[in-house]
Amino acid sequence: MNHPDYSPGYSIVATIPSVEDYLRLRAVAGLSPFSREAAEKGLQGTVFSVLVLHAGSAIGMGRLIGDGGCFFQVVDIAVDPAHQGRGLGKAVMEALMGHVKSELPASAYVSLIADVPANRLYEKFGFKETAPRSLGMAYRVSTSA
Repeated sequence: MNHPDYSPGYSIVATIPSVEDYLRLRAVAGLSPFSREAAEKGLQGTVFSVLVLHAGSAIGMGRLIGDGGCFFQVVDIAVDPAHQGRGLGKAVMEALMGHVKSELPASAYVSLIADVPANRLYEKFGFKETAPRSLGMAYRVSTSA
């Protein structure tokens, strides 16, 4: 899965990241941390996933999770900062959206939580803000008292 808009030497591969790559990429990209146990369980819920490889190493990723029919969510869009600015995030989204358009039921609902300014990237793929009709909400499970 190569795309002409990003730099040579990179490839996009349809595969689920290892737990190690997943945790490392989330950390270097500044995404919130998860425990190893959570990552091991969470990766099992992957519907479709891609890795960005450079010189044999995973330097980016993106996943689609969901129930397999009705609801899906784009998550874990991450590119190592040392490799940003080369169109790799866009290439990850193109790969994920290719799967969405070719494999998901026509009535499927695909959502995501967008950090600013990444929302501009997602808008290019047809994602729209849902406010004021609906608002995203989150609950973070914590083991601390």
